[in-house]
Amino acid sequence: MVEARTLANLTAVTGFFLVEFSDTRELQVLHAFLFLLIYVATLLGNILIIVLVTMDQCLHTPMYFFLKNLSFFDLCLISTIVPKSILNSLSKNTSISFPGCVLQVLLVINFAGSEVSILTAMSYDRYVAICHPLHYEVIMNKTACGKLAAASWVLGGFFGGLYATGTFSLSFCGSRRVPQFFCDVPSLLKISCSKDHITINVSVAIGIFYGFFCLLAIVFSYIYIFNTVLRIPSAQGRSQAFSTCLPHLMVVSTFLLTGAIAYLKPVPESPSLLDLLLSVLYAVLPPSLNPIIYSLRNREIKAALRKLRWKIGGSVK
Repeated sequence: MVEARTLANLTAVTGFFLVEFSDTRELQVLHAFLFLLIYVATLLGNILIIVLVTMDQCLHTPMYFFLKNLSFFDLCLISTIVPKSILNSLSKNTSISFPGCVLQVLLVINFAGSEVSILTAMSYDRYVAICHPLHYEVIMNKTACGKLAAASWVLGGFFGGLYATGTFSLSFCGSRRVPQFFCDVPSLLKISCSKDHITINVSVAIGIFYGFFCLLAIVFSYIYIFNTVLRIPSAQGRSQAFSTCLPHLMVVSTFLLTGAIAYLKPVPESPSLLDLLLSVLYAVLPPSLNPIIYSLRNREIKAALRKLRWKIGGSVK
């Protein structure tokens, strides 16, 4: 017992080692360069959406209010994972401190949980807008939108704290090599030497129930939405209704599908390049795609961007 505690304390001091994408120096630099490009593009895209929604009065609606929160969660999520991975590849040092690993788990679960909640709120917003348009302003008032956004922040923080506490209540007295390029719960459970995982198992069960509830809410929202849209007599009306829902559907599908693949598959002892790429799809792809999905198919965002460019151009002159 004393020896196990000593080893656990040693782990708490020295931390863990993360997996590299390659042992070749040239490929490590290439990985860092590609991640840097994705990271900068994601930051600029999400910050641009936040700025546009904040500055343009035409975008002060519930849908764009939730989109601004989603963009904030996206840039925070990718900032928790990617910079450390870039630094490790450039420095050839794969270590991460124990507090740093705890913080990564806490923040990743926090922002991912908040994103699931805000995506659910966005589906409810589309449901009210299409199925109950006459009552939309009454139902989706500022107070209701504020409460839904606050709930997403609170739920994200709750699950982040719950998962971090459950994970790091375990002992890590064996290998300190995390089979992942960032600290996540399944990989840490893989290297834990604790036999009883009651706390984290309860946390995971609560998280699965939460995710399943959000998924059901989104699915039922779109069942009612499609049922209402198909009854619209004009083809143009149906097309406009579908166009407001398509970006959200694409974001939800990308986020939930990649998350399910990353967390439901067994964690290998030594992850292959394919395993790491699947993790990239979950951790990096959704935050980087969301600005593209919403900006390319959204007339209001494009119009707000043209206004911003005109203002900047006018001020420069």
